[in-house]
Amino acid sequence: MGPADLPALLAGAADVVPADELERKLELGRPLRVKLGLDPTAPAVTLGWAVVLRKLRQFQDAGHVAVLIVGDMTARVGDPSGKSEIRPRLPKEEVDGYAASLLEQFWIVLDRERTEVRHNSEWLEPMDLEAVLRLASVTTVARMLERDDFAGRYRSGKPISVMEFLYPLLQGMDSVAVQADVELGGTDQLFNLLVGREVQREHGQEPQVALTTPLLVGTDGVQKMSQSLGNYIGITEPPDEMFGKLARVPDALVGEYRLLALDFFRDPADAERVRAGLEDGSLDPWEEKRRLARGVVDLYHGDGAGPSAQERFDRVHHDHEPPDEISGAAIPPDLVVDGKVYLPKLLAELGLTDSNSKGRSVLDQGGVRLDGEPVADLEVPVEDLRGRVLQLGRRRFVRLI
Repeated sequence: MGPADLPALLAGAADVVPADELERKLELGRPLRVKLGLDPTAPAVTLGWAVVLRKLRQFQDAGHVAVLIVGDMTARVGDPSGKSEIRPRLPKEEVDGYAASLLEQFWIVLDRERTEVRHNSEWLEPMDLEAVLRLASVTTVARMLERDDFAGRYRSGKPISVMEFLYPLLQGMDSVAVQADVELGGTDQLFNLLVGREVQREHGQEPQVALTTPLLVGTDGVQKMSQSLGNYIGITEPPDEMFGKLARVPDALVGEYRLLALDFFRDPADAERVRAGLEDGSLDPWEEKRRLARGVVDLYHGDGAGPSAQERFDRVHHDHEPPDEISGAAIPPDLVVDGKVYLPKLLAELGLTDSNSKGRSVLDQGGVRLDGEPVADLEVPVEDLRGRVLQLGRRRFVRLI
Protein backbone atom coordinates (compact mmCIF):
# COMPACT_ATOMS: atom_id res chain seq x y z
CA MET A 1 0.00 0.00 0.00
CA GLY A 2 1.88 3.03 -1.31
CA PRO A 3 3.29 4.77 -4.39
CA ALA A 4 4.44 1.41 -5.78
CA ASP A 5 0.77 0.61 -6.44
CA LEU A 6 0.28 3.72 -8.58
CA PRO A 7 0.82 2.19 -12.06
CA ALA A 8 -1.71 -0.58 -11.41
CA LEU A 9 -4.26 1.80 -9.89
CA LEU A 10 -3.97 4.13 -12.87
CA ALA A 11 -4.27 1.31 -15.42
CA GLY A 12 -7.17 1.99 -17.74
CA ALA A 13 -8.16 5.26 -16.04
CA ALA A 14 -9.61 7.88 -18.36
CA ASP A 15 -9.15 10.94 -16.12
CA VAL A 16 -7.17 11.57 -12.93
CA VAL A 17 -7.65 15.07 -11.51
CA PRO A 18 -5.33 16.47 -10.25
CA ALA A 19 -2.90 14.28 -12.16
CA ASP A 20 -0.18 14.11 -9.48
CA GLU A 21 -2.41 14.16 -6.41
CA LEU A 22 -3.04 10.43 -6.19
CA GLU A 23 0.67 9.69 -5.83
CA ARG A 24 0.94 12.25 -3.05
CA LYS A 25 -2.00 10.74 -1.20
CA LEU A 26 -0.49 7.26 -1.54
CA GLU A 27 2.66 8.59 0.15
CA LEU A 28 0.63 9.36 3.29
CA GLY A 29 1.20 5.76 4.31
CA ARG A 30 -2.39 5.13 5.40
CA PRO A 31 -5.34 3.43 3.71
CA LEU A 32 -7.14 5.90 1.47
CA ARG A 33 -10.90 6.21 1.60
CA VAL A 34 -11.99 5.46 -1.95
CA LYS A 35 -15.60 6.33 -2.66
CA LEU A 36 -17.96 5.07 -5.36
CA GLY A 37 -21.55 6.21 -5.43
CA LEU A 38 -24.18 4.30 -7.40
CA ASP A 39 -27.81 5.37 -7.65
CA PRO A 40 -30.27 2.45 -7.50
CA THR A 41 -32.41 3.41 -10.49
CA ALA A 42 -32.59 -0.05 -12.08
CA PRO A 43 -32.45 -3.64 -10.77
CA ALA A 44 -29.32 -5.10 -12.41
CA VAL A 45 -25.57 -4.57 -12.19
CA THR A 46 -24.41 -4.44 -15.80
CA LEU A 47 -21.01 -5.08 -17.36
CA GLY A 48 -20.84 -1.29 -17.70
CA TRP A 49 -21.22 -0.73 -13.97
CA ALA A 50 -18.80 -3.57 -13.33
CA VAL A 51 -15.97 -1.58 -14.96
CA VAL A 52 -15.85 0.98 -12.15
CA LEU A 53 -16.78 -1.61 -9.50
CA ARG A 54 -13.74 -3.64 -10.49
CA LYS A 55 -11.58 -0.53 -10.24
CA LEU A 56 -12.89 -0.07 -6.69
CA ARG A 57 -12.02 -3.72 -5.98
CA GLN A 58 -8.52 -3.01 -7.23
CA PHE A 59 -8.11 -0.25 -4.63
CA GLN A 60 -9.62 -2.57 -2.05
CA ASP A 61 -7.12 -5.34 -2.83
CA ALA A 62 -4.30 -2.78 -2.53
CA GLY A 63 -5.29 -2.24 1.11
CA HIS A 64 -7.48 0.85 0.81
CA VAL A 65 -10.98 1.36 2.22
CA ALA A 66 -13.74 0.82 -0.34
CA VAL A 67 -16.65 3.13 0.52
CA LEU A 68 -19.75 2.23 -1.45
CA ILE A 69 -22.46 4.91 -1.41
CA VAL A 70 -25.95 3.65 -2.17
CA GLY A 71 -27.56 6.79 -3.51
CA ASP A 72 -31.04 6.15 -2.19
CA MET A 73 -31.60 9.90 -1.84
CA THR A 74 -29.81 11.13 -4.97
CA ALA A 75 -31.67 8.49 -7.00
CA ARG A 76 -34.88 10.29 -6.09
CA VAL A 77 -33.40 13.52 -7.46
CA GLY A 78 -32.05 12.00 -10.67
CA ASP A 79 -28.53 12.33 -12.05
CA PRO A 80 -28.63 14.71 -15.06
CA SER A 81 -25.30 13.42 -16.41
CA GLY A 82 -25.62 12.74 -20.13
CA LYS A 83 -29.36 13.44 -20.14
CA SER A 84 -31.03 15.58 -22.78
CA GLU A 85 -34.19 16.22 -20.77
CA ILE A 86 -35.49 16.36 -17.21
CA ARG A 87 -35.65 12.91 -15.62
CA PRO A 88 -38.83 11.86 -13.80
CA ARG A 89 -38.44 11.49 -10.04
CA LEU A 90 -38.48 7.93 -8.73
CA PRO A 91 -40.63 7.07 -5.70
CA LYS A 92 -38.81 6.01 -2.52
CA GLU A 93 -40.36 2.53 -2.57
CA GLU A 94 -39.05 1.84 -6.06
CA VAL A 95 -35.56 3.09 -5.19
CA ASP A 96 -35.45 0.97 -2.03
CA GLY A 97 -36.43 -2.12 -4.00
CA TYR A 98 -33.65 -1.56 -6.53
CA ALA A 99 -31.15 -0.92 -3.74
CA ALA A 100 -31.89 -4.26 -2.08
CA SER A 101 -31.43 -6.09 -5.38
CA LEU A 102 -28.20 -4.30 -6.31
CA LEU A 103 -26.45 -4.75 -2.98
CA GLU A 104 -26.43 -8.54 -3.35
CA GLN A 105 -24.99 -8.21 -6.85
CA PHE A 106 -22.23 -5.81 -5.76
CA TRP A 107 -20.67 -8.61 -3.72
CA ILE A 108 -19.97 -10.56 -6.89
CA VAL A 109 -17.24 -7.97 -7.55
CA LEU A 110 -16.44 -6.43 -4.15
CA ASP A 111 -15.33 -8.07 -0.91
CA ARG A 112 -18.34 -7.65 1.36
CA GLU A 113 -16.28 -7.90 4.56
CA ARG A 114 -13.94 -5.10 3.50
CA THR A 115 -16.55 -2.72 2.07
CA GLU A 116 -18.04 0.21 3.98
CA VAL A 117 -21.63 0.64 2.77
CA ARG A 118 -23.45 3.91 3.38
CA HIS A 119 -26.83 5.21 2.20
CA ASN A 120 -26.76 8.92 1.43
CA SER A 121 -30.26 9.44 2.81
CA GLU A 122 -28.43 9.21 6.15
CA TRP A 123 -27.07 12.75 5.79
CA LEU A 124 -29.09 14.25 2.93
CA GLU A 125 -32.61 13.73 4.30
CA PRO A 126 -31.92 15.63 7.58
CA MET A 127 -30.58 18.72 5.74
CA ASP A 128 -32.64 21.84 6.54
CA LEU A 129 -33.16 24.85 4.30
CA GLU A 130 -30.19 26.68 5.79
CA ALA A 131 -27.91 23.74 4.92
CA VAL A 132 -29.33 23.56 1.37
CA LEU A 133 -28.79 27.31 0.86
CA ARG A 134 -25.21 27.03 2.10
CA LEU A 135 -24.63 24.14 -0.27
CA ALA A 136 -26.16 26.00 -3.22
CA SER A 137 -23.75 28.91 -2.62
CA VAL A 138 -20.71 26.69 -3.29
CA THR A 139 -20.94 27.15 -7.06
CA THR A 140 -22.60 29.36 -9.68
CA VAL A 141 -25.08 28.94 -12.51
CA ALA A 142 -22.31 29.83 -14.96
CA ARG A 143 -20.21 26.98 -13.57
CA MET A 144 -23.12 24.57 -13.93
CA LEU A 145 -23.64 25.62 -17.54
CA GLU A 146 -20.08 24.53 -18.31
CA ARG A 147 -21.44 20.97 -18.33
CA ASP A 148 -21.89 19.76 -21.89
CA ASP A 149 -25.34 18.29 -21.21
CA PHE A 150 -26.61 21.43 -19.46
CA ALA A 151 -25.03 23.72 -22.05
CA GLY A 152 -26.63 21.78 -24.90
CA ARG A 153 -30.05 21.87 -23.32
CA TYR A 154 -29.72 25.58 -22.54
CA ARG A 155 -28.76 26.40 -26.14
CA SER A 156 -31.64 24.35 -27.54
CA GLY A 157 -34.16 25.86 -25.14
CA LYS A 158 -34.84 22.61 -23.29
CA PRO A 159 -35.76 23.04 -19.62
CA ILE A 160 -33.26 22.50 -16.81
CA SER A 161 -34.69 22.26 -13.32
CA VAL A 162 -33.02 23.85 -10.30
CA MET A 163 -33.19 20.42 -8.71
CA GLU A 164 -30.83 19.11 -11.41
CA PHE A 165 -28.33 21.84 -10.51
CA LEU A 166 -28.44 20.51 -6.95
CA TYR A 167 -27.53 16.96 -7.93
CA PRO A 168 -23.72 17.33 -8.21
CA LEU A 169 -23.74 19.38 -4.99
CA LEU A 170 -25.60 16.62 -3.16
CA GLN A 171 -23.14 14.09 -4.53
CA GLY A 172 -20.40 16.34 -3.20
CA MET A 173 -21.99 16.15 0.25
CA ASP A 174 -21.51 12.38 0.04
CA SER A 175 -17.77 12.99 -0.25
CA VAL A 176 -17.89 15.29 2.78
CA ALA A 177 -19.87 12.79 4.85
CA VAL A 178 -17.45 9.91 4.22
CA GLN A 179 -14.29 12.09 4.02
CA ALA A 180 -13.33 10.68 0.63
CA ASP A 181 -9.70 10.79 -0.48
CA VAL A 182 -10.56 9.48 -3.95
CA GLU A 183 -13.85 9.28 -5.82
CA LEU A 184 -14.41 6.91 -8.74
CA GLY A 185 -16.91 7.19 -11.54
CA GLY A 186 -17.45 6.81 -15.27
CA THR A 187 -16.26 9.56 -17.60
CA ASP A 188 -19.77 11.03 -17.58
CA GLN A 189 -19.31 11.66 -13.85
CA LEU A 190 -16.20 13.86 -14.08
CA PHE A 191 -18.10 17.14 -13.59
CA ASN A 192 -19.88 15.77 -10.52
CA LEU A 193 -16.61 14.49 -9.05
CA LEU A 194 -14.95 17.86 -9.53
CA VAL A 195 -17.86 19.66 -7.88
CA GLY A 196 -17.32 17.28 -4.98
CA ARG A 197 -13.83 18.74 -4.58
CA GLU A 198 -15.36 22.22 -4.27
CA VAL A 199 -17.90 21.06 -1.69
CA GLN A 200 -15.19 19.36 0.37
CA ARG A 201 -13.01 22.48 0.24
CA GLU A 202 -15.98 24.56 1.44
CA HIS A 203 -16.32 22.19 4.42
CA GLY A 204 -12.65 22.44 5.34
CA GLN A 205 -11.63 19.05 3.95
CA GLU A 206 -8.75 18.25 1.63
CA PRO A 207 -10.33 17.73 -1.81
CA GLN A 208 -10.60 14.26 -3.23
CA VAL A 209 -8.85 12.95 -6.34
CA ALA A 210 -11.32 12.38 -9.18
CA LEU A 211 -10.58 9.16 -11.09
CA THR A 212 -12.81 8.08 -13.97
CA THR A 213 -13.03 4.92 -16.04
CA PRO A 214 -14.23 4.66 -19.66
CA LEU A 215 -17.90 3.98 -20.41
CA LEU A 216 -18.78 0.65 -21.99
CA VAL A 217 -20.85 0.97 -25.16
CA GLY A 218 -23.99 -1.16 -25.11
CA THR A 219 -24.72 -4.18 -27.26
CA ASP A 220 -26.38 -1.91 -29.84
CA GLY A 221 -22.92 -0.53 -30.62
CA VAL A 222 -24.14 3.07 -30.37
CA GLN A 223 -25.06 4.31 -26.89
CA LYS A 224 -23.53 3.61 -23.49
CA MET A 225 -24.76 0.46 -21.80
CA SER A 226 -28.03 1.22 -20.05
CA GLN A 227 -30.90 -0.80 -18.67
CA SER A 228 -33.37 1.85 -19.79
CA LEU A 229 -32.15 1.38 -23.39
CA GLY A 230 -32.17 -2.42 -23.18
CA ASN A 231 -28.63 -2.65 -24.61
CA TYR A 232 -27.09 -4.21 -21.51
CA ILE A 233 -25.66 -7.45 -20.17
CA GLY A 234 -26.21 -8.11 -16.47
CA ILE A 235 -23.50 -9.81 -14.45
CA THR A 236 -26.06 -12.20 -12.94
CA GLU A 237 -27.62 -13.24 -16.24
CA PRO A 238 -27.53 -17.02 -16.86
CA PRO A 239 -24.35 -18.22 -18.61
CA ASP A 240 -26.13 -19.12 -21.86
CA GLU A 241 -27.87 -15.75 -22.08
CA MET A 242 -24.66 -13.88 -21.26
CA PHE A 243 -22.69 -15.88 -23.82
CA GLY A 244 -25.32 -15.32 -26.50
CA LYS A 245 -25.40 -11.55 -25.99
CA LEU A 246 -21.60 -11.30 -26.07
CA ALA A 247 -21.46 -13.44 -29.21
CA ARG A 248 -23.69 -10.90 -30.93
CA VAL A 249 -21.70 -7.80 -29.95
CA PRO A 250 -20.77 -5.77 -33.08
CA ASP A 251 -17.35 -6.70 -34.44
CA ALA A 252 -16.08 -3.15 -33.93
CA LEU A 253 -16.64 -3.42 -30.17
CA VAL A 254 -14.82 -6.69 -29.49
CA GLY A 255 -11.54 -4.97 -28.59
CA GLU A 256 -13.28 -2.50 -26.28
CA TYR A 257 -15.25 -5.25 -24.54
CA ARG A 258 -12.06 -7.30 -24.20
CA LEU A 259 -10.46 -4.39 -22.36
CA LEU A 260 -13.30 -3.07 -20.24
CA ALA A 261 -15.36 -6.19 -19.54
CA LEU A 262 -12.51 -8.63 -19.09
CA ASP A 263 -8.84 -7.63 -19.37
CA PHE A 264 -8.95 -4.17 -17.80
CA PHE A 265 -7.23 -5.34 -14.61
CA ARG A 266 -5.65 -8.55 -15.85
CA ASP A 267 -4.06 -8.33 -19.28
CA PRO A 268 -4.53 -4.99 -21.08
CA ALA A 269 -1.78 -5.98 -23.52
CA ASP A 270 -3.98 -8.83 -24.79
CA ALA A 271 -6.88 -6.42 -25.27
CA GLU A 272 -4.62 -4.13 -27.30
CA ARG A 273 -3.42 -7.11 -29.38
CA VAL A 274 -7.02 -8.03 -30.13
CA ARG A 275 -7.94 -4.47 -31.06
CA ALA A 276 -4.98 -4.17 -33.43
CA GLY A 277 -5.59 -7.62 -34.93
CA LEU A 278 -9.22 -6.85 -35.65
CA GLU A 279 -8.28 -3.55 -37.28
CA ASP A 280 -5.66 -5.05 -39.61
CA GLY A 281 -7.70 -8.18 -40.35
CA SER A 282 -5.21 -10.65 -38.86
CA LEU A 283 -7.76 -11.92 -36.30
CA ASP A 284 -11.16 -13.47 -36.93
CA PRO A 285 -13.87 -11.35 -35.22
CA TRP A 286 -16.12 -14.36 -34.68
CA GLU A 287 -13.44 -16.39 -32.93
CA GLU A 288 -12.46 -13.39 -30.79
CA LYS A 289 -16.09 -12.87 -29.80
CA ARG A 290 -16.33 -16.48 -28.69
CA ARG A 291 -13.09 -16.14 -26.72
CA LEU A 292 -14.41 -12.94 -25.13
CA ALA A 293 -17.74 -14.57 -24.25
CA ARG A 294 -16.01 -17.59 -22.69
CA GLY A 295 -13.83 -15.32 -20.56
CA VAL A 296 -16.62 -13.09 -19.30
CA VAL A 297 -18.90 -16.03 -18.49
CA ASP A 298 -16.03 -17.69 -16.59
CA LEU A 299 -15.40 -14.42 -14.71
CA TYR A 300 -18.94 -14.20 -13.35
CA HIS A 301 -20.00 -17.86 -13.22
CA GLY A 302 -16.76 -19.69 -12.42
CA ASP A 303 -14.08 -21.50 -14.39
CA GLY A 304 -15.53 -23.85 -16.97
CA ALA A 305 -18.86 -22.05 -17.28
CA GLY A 306 -17.71 -20.25 -20.45
CA PRO A 307 -16.72 -23.34 -22.47
CA SER A 308 -19.91 -25.11 -21.34
CA ALA A 309 -22.02 -22.16 -22.48
CA GLN A 310 -20.20 -22.12 -25.81
CA GLU A 311 -20.86 -25.82 -26.31
CA ARG A 312 -24.59 -25.29 -25.77
CA PHE A 313 -24.55 -22.19 -27.97
CA ASP A 314 -22.89 -24.08 -30.83
CA ARG A 315 -25.29 -26.99 -30.50
CA VAL A 316 -28.27 -24.70 -30.94
CA HIS A 317 -26.93 -22.06 -33.32
CA HIS A 318 -24.47 -23.96 -35.47
CA ASP A 319 -25.62 -27.57 -35.36
CA HIS A 320 -29.31 -26.57 -35.15
CA GLU A 321 -29.88 -29.02 -32.31
CA PRO A 322 -32.39 -28.15 -29.59
CA PRO A 323 -31.16 -27.02 -26.16
CA ASP A 324 -31.21 -29.42 -23.22
CA GLU A 325 -34.23 -27.76 -21.62
CA ILE A 326 -37.24 -26.76 -23.73
CA SER A 327 -40.45 -25.32 -22.33
CA GLY A 328 -43.69 -27.05 -23.22
CA ALA A 329 -46.81 -25.45 -24.65
CA ALA A 330 -50.26 -26.91 -25.24
CA ILE A 331 -51.88 -26.59 -28.65
CA PRO A 332 -55.05 -24.50 -28.07
CA PRO A 333 -58.08 -26.71 -28.85
CA ASP A 334 -59.81 -23.98 -30.82
CA LEU A 335 -56.95 -24.01 -33.35
CA VAL A 336 -57.70 -27.62 -34.31
CA VAL A 337 -60.07 -27.62 -37.28
CA ASP A 338 -60.86 -30.93 -38.99
CA GLY A 339 -57.89 -32.46 -37.23
CA LYS A 340 -55.44 -29.88 -38.56
CA VAL A 341 -53.69 -26.79 -37.17
CA TYR A 342 -53.03 -23.63 -39.13
CA LEU A 343 -49.35 -23.05 -38.29
CA PRO A 344 -49.19 -19.25 -38.76
CA LYS A 345 -51.95 -18.85 -36.18
CA LEU A 346 -50.27 -21.35 -33.81
CA LEU A 347 -47.00 -19.39 -34.00
CA ALA A 348 -48.85 -16.19 -33.11
CA GLU A 349 -50.84 -17.84 -30.28
CA LEU A 350 -47.62 -19.18 -28.74
CA GLY A 351 -46.02 -15.73 -28.90
CA LEU A 352 -43.37 -16.84 -31.39
CA THR A 353 -44.54 -14.25 -33.93
CA ASP A 354 -46.47 -11.01 -33.68
CA SER A 355 -49.24 -11.98 -36.11
CA ASN A 356 -50.59 -14.63 -38.47
CA SER A 357 -49.10 -12.79 -41.44
CA LYS A 358 -45.68 -12.72 -39.80
CA GLY A 359 -45.93 -16.45 -39.13
CA ARG A 360 -46.83 -17.14 -42.74
CA SER A 361 -43.89 -15.03 -43.90
CA VAL A 362 -41.48 -16.97 -41.66
CA LEU A 363 -42.88 -20.27 -42.98
CA ASP A 364 -42.47 -19.12 -46.57
CA GLN A 365 -38.84 -18.27 -45.82
CA GLY A 366 -38.12 -21.71 -44.36
CA GLY A 367 -37.68 -20.36 -40.83
CA VAL A 368 -39.89 -22.94 -39.08
CA ARG A 369 -38.80 -26.49 -38.20
CA LEU A 370 -40.33 -29.53 -36.53
CA ASP A 371 -37.76 -31.73 -34.79
CA GLY A 372 -35.11 -29.97 -36.85
CA GLU A 373 -36.79 -30.52 -40.24
CA PRO A 374 -38.07 -27.53 -42.26
CA VAL A 375 -41.84 -27.14 -42.49
CA ALA A 376 -43.46 -25.67 -45.58
CA ASP A 377 -47.14 -26.59 -45.11
CA LEU A 378 -49.47 -24.00 -43.67
CA GLU A 379 -51.71 -26.67 -42.17
CA VAL A 380 -50.37 -29.71 -40.31
CA PRO A 381 -52.32 -32.60 -38.72
CA VAL A 382 -52.49 -32.07 -34.97
CA GLU A 383 -51.18 -35.58 -34.30
CA ASP A 384 -48.04 -34.71 -36.29
CA LEU A 385 -47.40 -31.80 -33.92
CA ARG A 386 -47.95 -33.20 -30.43
CA GLY A 387 -44.76 -34.26 -28.67
CA ARG A 388 -42.53 -32.62 -31.26
CA VAL A 389 -40.24 -29.59 -30.97
CA LEU A 390 -41.37 -26.53 -32.88
CA GLN A 391 -38.45 -24.26 -33.73
CA LEU A 392 -38.58 -20.69 -35.00
CA GLY A 393 -35.29 -19.38 -36.32
CA ARG A 394 -32.17 -20.41 -34.44
CA ARG A 395 -33.03 -19.60 -30.85
CA ARG A 396 -36.72 -20.23 -30.12
CA PHE A 397 -37.92 -23.72 -29.25
CA VAL A 398 -41.24 -25.03 -27.89
CA ARG A 399 -42.24 -28.64 -27.23
CA LEU A 400 -45.87 -29.03 -28.30
CA ILE A 401 -48.16 -30.97 -25.96
